Amino acid sequence: MSFTVYSFLLLFLPVSLALYFLTPARLRVVPLLLCSWVFYGLWNPWFLALLIAVTASAYTFGRLISSATSPSARRGLLTVGVVLNLAALAYFKYAQFGLETLNGLFNLFQLAPLNASLQGLLPVGLSFYVFNAVAYLVDVSRKEVTASSDPLRFAASFAFFASLLNGPLLRQAQIAPQLLAPQVSLQGFGTGAMRFMVGFCKKLLIADTLSPLVQGCFASSEPSSAANVWLGGLAYTVQLYYDFSGYSDMAIGVAAMLGIRLPENFNHPYTALSITEFWTRWHLSLSSFLKRYVYFSLGGNRAGDTRTYLNLLATMLIGGLWHGANWTFVLWGAWNGGFLMLERFLKDRFKRPAPPAWYALPKMMAVVILGRFFFISSDAGQALEKFAAAFGLRGWELTHNAALAVTFERLTALGVGLALCYIAPQWHKLEFRIATLSRSLLLPVFWLALAVVAARSASPFLYFRF
Repeated sequence: MSFTVYSFLLLFLPVSLALYFLTPARLRVVPLLLCSWVFYGLWNPWFLALLIAVTASAYTFGRLISSATSPSARRGLLTVGVVLNLAALAYFKYAQFGLETLNGLFNLFQLAPLNASLQGLLPVGLSFYVFNAVAYLVDVSRKEVTASSDPLRFAASFAFFASLLNGPLLRQAQIAPQLLAPQVSLQGFGTGAMRFMVGFCKKLLIADTLSPLVQGCFASSEPSSAANVWLGGLAYTVQLYYDFSGYSDMAIGVAAMLGIRLPENFNHPYTALSITEFWTRWHLSLSSFLKRYVYFSLGGNRAGDTRTYLNLLATMLIGGLWHGANWTFVLWGAWNGGFLMLERFLKDRFKRPAPPAWYALPKMMAVVILGRFFFISSDAGQALEKFAAAFGLRGWELTHNAALAVTFERLTALGVGLALCYIAPQWHKLEFRIATLSRSLLLPVFWLALAVVAARSASPFLYFRF
């Protein structure tokens, strides 16, 4: 089930809210858990079985690690628990990728390939809840969080339907205490409903409107061109932001209605003036996870400049691979890691002042857009072809399919989406009357988005495939 279908809006969400608020406060964890399992099980009952297995594994190993009497026992139990969780992720997400890579090596050395297929259905949200499980076990091992002794509350916090599929990535310390005493209020409910409507409009009116433009610019049936890939890259960059941040807004809004506060996942990333700053604003929960559990575990910046640069690169390579089982995502991680290394090197070596915004902002956006070529390509060759086209090696003018995809509606969505990226950070500075007017316009815009769902079914969230 998705946030943008009528069955969620008109049935699941109202019923879930009613069950939650009609249940005595001390027992609300029960309907919350049942609703979360139903929400996930409607995708595929086998997905639910896997979620319950990962939940049980994390809970059990958390208890075992907590009760271990020696550091070596804790480390051993942590290793087993993490390996089991990552094994589930590896099997469902990376097994076919590993097999294809191995066969590629066999072919290189003229050896017979393995005649097998491990292609399976990827459970939606698997990368998110496996990482949540790993984070929990590491935190228990480090004694930064107490192992849960309440399996119902642990399962409810682990499977919380608002954030289960697309994040934000949550540590148990962020959500489990809130289930003991949710801060339910009429004001919080209203704020959450407004936040949900904002996310819904971002997804339906901007992200989904741009989807045909992106597909037309990157149509595989004809050669590309500079105009194709730059227009398509810009449109995809805007689409991805409004799609993913729209989901985060809806998740935060639903949680707020239930009296639960989720962390912010975006902080106006396209206003960043460097790739380093971009990664302090984009997908904050993943950035925090990678920094806390990968970068710091590798040594961070504590072992000299060279080790720091390598740690940055390794962290981004893992972040790239987390997004998908394809070498394009590894290259995307290397692209971002390379720029993080370069910016760190220039800062450490030359200590030069930050460039002016008029230069730094377009440069940052160009790096982000070029990096998206890896994200949207099915293989490395396709990505490199887009790079060649971007620098004029495949012609300059829009091709036929791309020109057909350019409409007034889609260009308006692109322009409005870009404008809001730079107006939104100033929203709190607007005069009270203007801010009030914008809130009063939200409801009719939300009704428009609902009408759009009826006219054209909402596209799946882009991050569901990660």
